[in-house]
Amino acid sequence: MIHLNTAGAGLVPAEVRRTMAEVLDREAAAGCYETESFYDGVVNDEVYRRLARILDAPVADVALFDSATRAWCAVVPRLNLGPGDRVWVTPYEYAGNLISLFELRDRTGCTIEVVPLLPSGDLDLDWMAAHIDDDVALVSVTHIPSGCGIVNPVEEIGRLLAPHRCFYAVDACQSIGQVPVSAARIGCQLLTGAGRKFLRGPRGTAFAYVAPELRATLLPGFHDLHVAHVDSATGYRIDDRSARSLELAERSTAAVAGLNTALTLFEEGKPFDHEDVFGALRAAVTGAPGVELIAPGTKQSGILTFRHADVGAATVMARLAEQRINVWKIVGHHTPIYMADRGVDTAVRVSAHYYNTPEEMDVFGRALREALGAGA
Repeated sequence: MIHLNTAGAGLVPAEVRRTMAEVLDREAAAGCYETESFYDGVVNDEVYRRLARILDAPVADVALFDSATRAWCAVVPRLNLGPGDRVWVTPYEYAGNLISLFELRDRTGCTIEVVPLLPSGDLDLDWMAAHIDDDVALVSVTHIPSGCGIVNPVEEIGRLLAPHRCFYAVDACQSIGQVPVSAARIGCQLLTGAGRKFLRGPRGTAFAYVAPELRATLLPGFHDLHVAHVDSATGYRIDDRSARSLELAERSTAAVAGLNTALTLFEEGKPFDHEDVFGALRAAVTGAPGVELIAPGTKQSGILTFRHADVGAATVMARLAEQRINVWKIVGHHTPIYMADRGVDTAVRVSAHYYNTPEEMDVFGRALREALGAGA
């Protein structure tokens, strides 16, 4: 089987599966709370330290969630903005993030503005530099969108924003584990990501870096009563002033322990020659007849999206699945500003990772040509 849907979820390593199975076996034999106590050093300390190293962030500023969208929603809707504040987003913003931003706008009266693109699809940094002012309260940038493979220049944007009062939020859901991500170098105050994608952790795991200056401005909310260190007898501990005070209390010990194992493998892993794999993937797609690439920007990642005028995305996905090749059908309204505004209702997304090889891309290319050649 050739897995080209890591942007959806990566293949979970055997070591991660074994960790999760051991936790579940212990829960069945000894009890859930007792098992959580047994793994306390892993799920309440080690996993945070590993994430902090990978994100290049202080451990006190790292929190765990069950989805990246949940992490985002634990922070953004609680920003203390007003009618005079402006919020910048890019055309590559994910729909789930936009919903929270629209709710923030409706509550506070702030204004949402979209950063324009250059003809290449790159963000117009000159426009940002010319229009930044103290009334810009939040800038939200998706590092790598889920609908296409552009790599946005988050570090350069961070340097541009640094002298100004705005908070800077980065959605790293598709970038963490795929390209280097450093909260310190980016200079953001919020960074969110998922464990299940290029980090190859289990589903139901995600995280956020939340800088103390951002936490200090958040309005009180429901999450303030739910923290990471949950005492099984009393239910809660509410004396935690770290980013963990934003967490939901209930979580899966097996999932968090599995994430810790995935992070261990990631830290111990060696860099792979992704340019060979990514180049072979792009060649496989562009070599198919009638394909229209959806690949804006000058810097690309291992995510590539395309569509065909005659063969629908669902048909392509099904035909490739018959040959044991995983791809995914995406819908435009998940990236509504960029995709839907350009008339992209559905498309095929392929995403490669270090377990893929150039030889697999050749196999995929032949299968894709056959799938498209069969007609609608």
